[in-house]
Amino acid sequence: MQLSGWFLWFILFWVVILSSTMAIGGFFMFRKFLKKLPKDDGKSVMDWEMHYVNESRHLWNDLEKALLEDLVSPVPELFRDVARHKIAGKIGEIALQEKASKITEDLVIRGYIQATPKRDHKFLRKKLFEKQIEVAPYEHLF
Repeated sequence: MQLSGWFLWFILFWVVILSSTMAIGGFFMFRKFLKKLPKDDGKSVMDWEMHYVNESRHLWNDLEKALLEDLVSPVPELFRDVARHKIAGKIGEIALQEKASKITEDLVIRGYIQATPKRDHKFLRKKLFEKQIEVAPYEHLF
């Protein structure tokens, strides 16, 4: 039996699609695996994120939660929960380091800038402009 014509092209197309999706899924699973590996202190990156979120949970109020939710709104729905958790962890870390009595708008913006890659900062600038929040005090963080 010899493959020829449209059926051969269909099989080749299907092999490429399956291989691509498995490679993409494997990439994201491997990244998650690396984040779960313990560092020198015995805790992983994800353990520290969870620690900072739990330790700073009582410092959040509704206004800052709404601001964080608004800032992560440009993130695609599929990745929004992960992004929100990572950013909240960074905000909590900064708040605990500074011994803040509550999470403020300033802490939310600084934590967002530090927790996100540079390519996402243009979305933050746009959001801050829409909310009429001055960007000048945060220029050194961008």
